[in-house]
Amino acid sequence: MTSPADVPHLTPNQINALVVLMVEARRVSNVELKELAGFTLTGQDNRKLVDLGLVETDRTHRPFAHELTDEGWRVVRHLHTSTPPRQGGSTTRSLFVVLSNLHRSLDRLRISHGDFFTQTDATAPPASVPRQDTPATVTATAAEVEALVRAAYRELAAAPGAWVGLADVRDRLADTDRASLDATLRAMVGREDVRIIPVANTKSLTTRDRAAAVRIGNEDNHALAIGAA
Repeated sequence: MTSPADVPHLTPNQINALVVLMVEARRVSNVELKELAGFTLTGQDNRKLVDLGLVETDRTHRPFAHELTDEGWRVVRHLHTSTPPRQGGSTTRSLFVVLSNLHRSLDRLRISHGDFFTQTDATAPPASVPRQDTPATVTATAAEVEALVRAAYRELAAAPGAWVGLADVRDRLADTDRASLDATLRAMVGREDVRIIPVANTKSLTTRDRAAAVRIGNEDNHALAIGAA
């Protein structure tokens, strides 16, 4: 495990790879890396990032493809807090300035790096605008989604207050808009009977658990508990 303080020991190419993978927020092949940034992640650079637990590389087929791990996301979010490597020159220093301002802006807006960079379908139709003669639509929708969450929890939980994975909740609410569900979960944290927490042992998380997490503050949260009303 590394930390932002260890960044001076990374090469400029390794740092650039971490940043590109953050910005793309997905698995990126070496062909795509070459097209996007003019380099590939191979050899010693790749081995070091994998050994540090910052990048996961799929070697089952060529071209190899790379994706940030949770630890990689944590480190790249705080790259700007370390001293840039000397061999990087002005280009790397300028990148650190950009990252510092990005971090400050996202922190002010209370948006995570993952949420900001996660790509959405550009062809998706725009959300419909509520009619002016139905001013209660937004409130009713939020209330309805919370009711669905509570109903799903009751079906899944062994008892009130028992922990239930958000992955299971999302499965029960597969027809519910993801953004609406996330917004409702964040709002529910303020309820006295609701707790939403991250799983401490991240190694126990499956890909399904990670995909179902809801970002609250600066953490991904994976489990829900609702006490007796």
